[in-house]
Order: sequence, then structure tokens, then C-alpha cells
Amino acid sequence: MDTTSTAGPPLLEVRGLAKEYGAIRALRGVDVSFHRGEIHGLVGANGAGKSTLVRSLAGLEQPDEGHILVEGEPVHIRNPAAAAALGFAFIHQELNLVSNFTGAQNIVLGSDKGSALRFRSFAGVPEHVRAVAKRIGIDFSLEKPVGQLTVHQQWLVSIARALANDCRLIAMDEPTASLGEEEAARLMSVAKALAAEGVAILFISHRLDEVTSVCDRVTAFRDGQVVLQLSKEEVTRPAIVDAIVGHSVVPGERKDHSSNSKAAPVVLSLEDVSAGTAVRNATLELHKGELLGIAGLVGSGRTELARLIYGADRPDGGRMTYKGRPYAPKSVQDAIAHSVTYVPEERRAEALFLNLPIESNLHVSNWKSTSMAGTPFTSMRKSKSVATQMCQRLGVVLREGGTRQPVSALSGGNQQKVVIGRWMALNPDILILDEPTRGVDVGAKADIYDRIREIAASGTSVIVISSEFEELLECDRVVVLSGGKTVAELEGDSVTVADMLHRCYS
Repeated sequence: MDTTSTAGPPLLEVRGLAKEYGAIRALRGVDVSFHRGEIHGLVGANGAGKSTLVRSLAGLEQPDEGHILVEGEPVHIRNPAAAAALGFAFIHQELNLVSNFTGAQNIVLGSDKGSALRFRSFAGVPEHVRAVAKRIGIDFSLEKPVGQLTVHQQWLVSIARALANDCRLIAMDEPTASLGEEEAARLMSVAKALAAEGVAILFISHRLDEVTSVCDRVTAFRDGQVVLQLSKEEVTRPAIVDAIVGHSVVPGERKDHSSNSKAAPVVLSLEDVSAGTAVRNATLELHKGELLGIAGLVGSGRTELARLIYGADRPDGGRMTYKGRPYAPKSVQDAIAHSVTYVPEERRAEALFLNLPIESNLHVSNWKSTSMAGTPFTSMRKSKSVATQMCQRLGVVLREGGTRQPVSALSGGNQQKVVIGRWMALNPDILILDEPTRGVDVGAKADIYDRIREIAASGTSVIVISSEFEELLECDRVVVLSGGKTVAELEGDSVTVADMLHRCYS
């Protein structure tokens, strides 16, 4: 490890930080420091405390106990403006950008240099923005609306905004969760370059291979406490996983799924289904109670195929059959009427009503289950009871307010469980899960897959799409897509990460 990053006093130091939400102790005497020129990884399960720590540093939460020191001096970060004044920038997984503003307008939005220009009152790219863009290797037009940029480009715009405000610490929350391998590598190169310039990088990720390769130090949280701190030389994946979950986990093992799923009736079949250039001659069969994985690289057509099955888009070729009859859903509502359900990759934008309570999000597709007998009105007692039972079944960690708190207050992993629970209440014939554990920690991943297998065991046919091929080892069979085409079907001993990768690149 480059010892220059930690040779001097820390830029930011946390001592004995504690925070409670009712009976839940989110932070328990946390001690951790962040140095200039260092990439410091934070890992831990959902609810382990890392998000509460970051929110405290961002001025979004006020700790109950403890101290925050900047360059050795105690500070009180009362609000996000106070954090910004200290030179701290926070880039969250769901990027806080204005989609119809240009990249340049987003970069100066809210800054002193852009205060007179904040309402789209300028065109072009100011000189100080050009300098920042050059610094981090932005090679695309900043005069485009950010809604037209890729996720990787949007991340660079967010980083540029932080640098334009002369930040000295940047917290990146799951920066590569939506990126392909090449884009992720480029973004991590930017992080390394910024650290080399003396910026402190706080790197939050569930992709442990990235953590072990890019971070100078790693701090693991569990149950609101720091349970492990390692230097780069000490960091190993098994050590991190053991710290996160509290017991040993052997990754990458093929589970013994010896169920004869192909002997069950075919529920859904696709034959040479096409849609534009994204899906071309895709073919698969899904059996009752089967857990079917779909593997493929970015751009392989996985999500586009799921949207066709769910009725969000229409195919322009091929044939779909559902329970032996032609299947061509005219809309999402039509697909749901056929008992076909879908959990999208972008849960916050496409699946959740963030300002509504947890129980409202759980019941939105099954409101009759909580209505008063013989009326269309919701029974608050029944709504709370049913939602509480579902949260207990799914292992959703609730804070003060229980199921009536806004779903936005939950961690990403718990939000995902709420979306899954919404469809579980309907006992659907088909459940499609697109990146079900995106941005979710190791322990929560195992928990979610336990629930998924329970759903399949109950008779629901489940399709799982995942970029992390190790997760697909949970599946009975795996269909591999490449360039929108079905290139392989793997089952039994052939369901290995090596085989999936080989088929994707073949």
C-alpha cells in the first residue's frame, strides 16, 4: 500500500459515533478515519451501519453520540450545505441529476460559479467546467441532456460536479452497480487518479472483487459496529465475506438442485422471438416451479426479453406460448392478468412509490386483500397486519414507524424485498426478477435467494436475470444470451461460471 496516503493526520475522523432509531441501534460507537489520497472501502450488510454513517457525514442524520473531526478539529455537520462547505461530496447509487439539463448545466447546478445560471439560462460549456472534464477524461459532449447519456457518463458528470465545487472527499455509493466490466474499470481508474491527486475517496460497493482490487483500506460493518479494518495487503475476499455475514461462506459452489424441473409442464415458451436489434431469435422454455436463469453480458438483450414477456414492449417476430396457448400481452396490465409479474432492475424509478408507506407499496397490486369486507375501502388494521407478516417473512428491517414509514427510508436491499413481496402476495404463475440483488450485500443476497427458492417451491415459475454469474448457480437451468440470441442452455453440471462466460463470448 502507498503509505503516503495514511502517513499524515486524517482528513476526516469519526470517534464513538452512535445513532438509534427507536429500538434499533444503527451505529454503536463507530471509530473510523479517512485520509487524503486514499480509497477507503466500506462494506457491510443492509442495515449494518455504513449508510447511516455516510448520512451522518452528509448532514442528513444527526448522531446521538460521538464526534466528527476534520483535520483534527471537531465539527457539527448540521445539514448537507454544511457538508458541502467542508468540501465533502456524496454521489448516491440513484444519481441526483436533472435529466433534461445538459451535462454542463448539471455540473454547475447549485454551485457558486453556476448560481446565476442554474435555471438553464446558459448554453455551451464554461471554461472551468471544461478544465474539470479534461481532468477526469470526459470525452463526450457536455451539451447533451444527461438523460441521453449512458449511466457511466452520468457518473462522470456527478464526479465532475463534485470537483467543480473543489471537494476534497467524495463518497461513491455503488458506483459500478449498473455498469459493464469495461465501464466499471474506467470509472475505477478515475477514482484511482483522483486519489493520486490527494482526494479522499469513500468507496461503497457490494462487488467484493472491486473492493479488493481498488481500495487502500477496507472497513467492514455488522450490526452497527466496525468489525474489521484491513490494509490493502491484508484484504482478501473470504475475510471480508466472513466479517459481513459473521460466519464462513464458500462462494461459487454449485448448489445441489437435483429437482427434475424439465419433467414439469411447460408454462411459457418462446420461439425465435425478436424485437428490433436488441432481441433476435431468442428461444427458451420455462417449466412450472422452475428457477430459470438468464445469463448474458451488457447488451445481450436480457432485460429487453423480460420486457417482452411482461408486456412492456411488443415483439416484431417469433412466437410466445403461455400454458399451451398463443401469448401476446398488449400491456403490462394484460400480462399481470395472465399472472405474469416482473421486478425491474431500476426498482426506485420503475417499481416503488417512494413517498408512500411500505404497506401501500406492498398492497398496490393486491389491494383487495386488505379491504374491508364488502367495500372498496382499505382496512388500516388489516393492511398493517398483512404488511407486517410479509416483512417478517422477507426479513425486511424496519425502523421506527414500522410498515407505515415511507419506503424511501429503507436500504436498497430492503426496498428490493418489498417489491418482491408485492408479487409474492399474488402467488403468480410467473415471476421475472431482473438483477434482484443489484446493490445488495452478501448476506442479503443469500436471504433473497432463499425467498426466491421458496417461491419456486410453491409452484411459481421464476426467471432470474443477473450480471453476477455466481448467483445463477442457484438456478435449475441457465439460458445464455449473446447479441440478442439464445446461444446455449445449461443444466446440471454444466451450470458453472466458466461455462456461462465461455458461451457469452463464443
